[in-house]
This record gives sequence, structure tokens and C-alpha cells, in this order.
Amino acid sequence: MSTFKSIDDAREHFKKDKFATDMGATLDELTEEYAVCSLVLNDSHRNAYGGVMGGVIFTLADFAFAVLSNHIHSLTVAQSVNINYLSAAKGDKLIAKATCRKTGRTTSIINVDISDDTGRDVAQFIGNGFKL
Repeated sequence: MSTFKSIDDAREHFKKDKFATDMGATLDELTEEYAVCSLVLNDSHRNAYGGVMGGVIFTLADFAFAVLSNHIHSLTVAQSVNINYLSAAKGDKLIAKATCRKTGRTTSIINVDISDDTGRDVAQFIGNGFKL
């Protein structure tokens, strides 16, 4: 059974994720199987060399993980996560698609694929959620 009755309910709930939402992360899609979150990039997301900060990419992935894992079972917290940075983002927007790989009695495994709006694979995030 899903935690949120609608995507608007989820959006209202995750407004409280101030770090991610103040950075610009938005919830675009939410189903039983996946969540899609995105972020329009601006100069505040860039490092000294003009690339997107790794922490920005991580935060968007973590936000998508939080949305889907808590939609599956509220309250779920991250027990461990891993991220692999694949390529530099070249577009103007990052897109994170979270899918549930496994959900059990006490844990879940959520995969988050992060790409940019040019279709470039930017990072892969795997989160182990602990159900409280």
C-alpha cells in the first residue's frame, strides 16, 4: 500500500526536505514502481571548473531515493548508499529516476539513475533503505 494518495500529497510532504527543494529539486512523477525527480541547473550548482558539483548530483539522487522508498513504506531512512559518477553533465537539467529493486520486511534496495537532458548518463546511485 502506498504512503501518498497522490503526487500532490507527496510534493506537499517533501517540501520539508528543505536542502533538496531549496537547491531546486522537484518531484515530477510518482507511481508504485518509480519516482522521477529533476533539477534545472544554474551557476550555484557548479564547481570552480564549471562542472556540476558531485554533492548536487548526490542530493538529487538521495531526494529521489527518499521519495520512492517512503512512498513504498513510511518511514524509511537510508541505511547505506553508494554512488558512481559516470560522466560530466552537459545539459541544463538533471533527471533522477528511482526504481525499487527489492523491498522486504525491514529493508529496500532502490536504484537511482541520474542523466541530463541531453540523455547522457551522469551517475548511478544505489540506496539501502531501512524501514522504521
